[in-house]
Amino acid sequence: MSADTPAVLDLTEANFAQAINDRAFAVVDFWAPWCAPCRAFAPVFAAAAARHPDVLFAKVNTEDQQAIGAHFNIRSIPTLMIFRDNVIVFAEAGALPASALDQVLDAARALDMDKVRSEIEAQSAGTASS
Repeated sequence: MSADTPAVLDLTEANFAQAINDRAFAVVDFWAPWCAPCRAFAPVFAAAAARHPDVLFAKVNTEDQQAIGAHFNIRSIPTLMIFRDNVIVFAEAGALPASALDQVLDAARALDMDKVRSEIEAQSAGTASS
């Protein structure tokens, strides 16, 4: 990866939708500069980005981008979210060790997104009729 192409993209209200909507697979780390576990997770996240160049790795500074944090109901940081085809397929608070992050990425990559969308539609239909 060249020096002018960051391995991890900083997301803001201005670029969030375009960055995520244009990707089949995106991993977003919600963090804050004062958060020690967030700072400890940063090199693990950056290393995973280098190992998975086909995936968008991005960070949202919840101090600077409070509206994004509120939109996704972020209550604790770090929180990791994985988007596949604009669907959140993983959301969990807490820093992951590198091996666990790789396992989560592999599981998200293996998902059958047609099946996931069908399950979401079934759940939506069920809640709409009750």
